[in-house]
Amino acid sequence: MSDGETGAQRGVRADFWFGFGLTALGLVVTFESWRMPRLAELNVNPMTAPGLVPGMVGIVLTVLGAVLCARAARAGGWRMPNRASRDHGTDGDLARQTGRFFVALALSVGYAAGLVGSLPFWAATGIFVFLFVVIFEWRGTRSLASLVRAVFMAALLAVIVATAVTFVFEQVFLVRLP
Repeated sequence: MSDGETGAQRGVRADFWFGFGLTALGLVVTFESWRMPRLAELNVNPMTAPGLVPGMVGIVLTVLGAVLCARAARAGGWRMPNRASRDHGTDGDLARQTGRFFVALALSVGYAAGLVGSLPFWAATGIFVFLFVVIFEWRGTRSLASLVRAVFMAALLAVIVATAVTFVFEQVFLVRLP
């Protein structure tokens, strides 16, 4: 870190720009979902309109992105660093962050391309959530009791999320899941 910039300052700036990007993405998704056909002319239930779920996701992305951006802006995240302070941490930090990104990407692709369609949706979602939580919460220095508790909590979370997501899609949005 040069010119006195701390890791916290870099994090605030990263939050600002990430929040800004999420807000922009959310607005685009919301706008494009609004343009999708509503199928009212076919007497289709409005809860099954193709743009409903993407529109809701777009609104959530917009709101959460704006909140993150505003919070970081209050802490000065809008300030651009000078050239000398563009250090992004140590090589070990960058390697860890890059590794976590690729693990998340592999889990997501494995879920979408491998699990969904070959297993019932609820099972695929439960396995995905369980693996995601266990992998990203893993700490090698845990006691056996702590490890058992963490695995139990990951399994409980996986069951709750898989059940809730399946219920909402099938019963609220009337979507037939694979």
